[in-house]
Amino acid sequence: MIYPAYRNRYLPAMTLAEIRALPNKQHVPVIIGTGAIEQHGRHLPVAVDALLAEAWLERSLALLKPETKLLVGPPTTFGKSNEHSGFPGTIYISKKTLRRQLLSIATQLHTWGFRVMRVLNMHGGNTAVLEYTLSEIESELGMSVGFLRADVKMEFSEQEELYGFHAGEVETSWMLEIWPESVDMAEATCEFPVSLDDPGQLRPEDAPATFSWASSDLSDSGVMGDASKASAEKGKRWMEQGSRSLAEAMENLAERSAMTGS
Repeated sequence: MIYPAYRNRYLPAMTLAEIRALPNKQHVPVIIGTGAIEQHGRHLPVAVDALLAEAWLERSLALLKPETKLLVGPPTTFGKSNEHSGFPGTIYISKKTLRRQLLSIATQLHTWGFRVMRVLNMHGGNTAVLEYTLSEIESELGMSVGFLRADVKMEFSEQEELYGFHAGEVETSWMLEIWPESVDMAEATCEFPVSLDDPGQLRPEDAPATFSWASSDLSDSGVMGDASKASAEKGKRWMEQGSRSLAEAMENLAERSAMTGS
């Protein structure tokens, strides 16, 4: 496939003349997907984060009204994944390279006449770098920037909610929905870095206090979560909820941008 399914909204699929002719570019949001190529245990492909960014875009964009003014720029496939470098299959870029790449994309979009950009990020290791880079873009280029996020109500155990943050029930379920042939459930395992019963507020992710970590220090398999609880049914339900939420966020963003340019 040369173009994604949303080719009519995909900037790299347009000619120079088509991009020049786009009306009111300063009020048209451009979405940039960011992902990663990194180990996801023995049961998932290494491109999970990059694939999911494209899947979310494809499904949510299909729900937009045809007249909605919103475009998609080239994705950033590689991410800051040095925390997974202890396993084969991980290809990562440095935080400096990720910053420069996003800054370069924004600068070129600005040169073309665009002033509104949002990032759909599917790799947690990118988040801190993206946050300060977006602030830099906003202050130096005067663009309206930020993250595009889905609101998904997922039902799983408290153990999974607190410590299932990589290649576990959620990501495995999503992959069973979008590309079941790529998932080997016979290799799906359950491995958590710590038990829910352990005391303290210090955790690797989403805690009052966090610490730096490498996946090889926390997991033998590369999984941090319970991949064995994943199912295609869960993945379908969560993807549908998330796609509707993203589509609504996109519609609201496009409407606000058309009125205010922000």
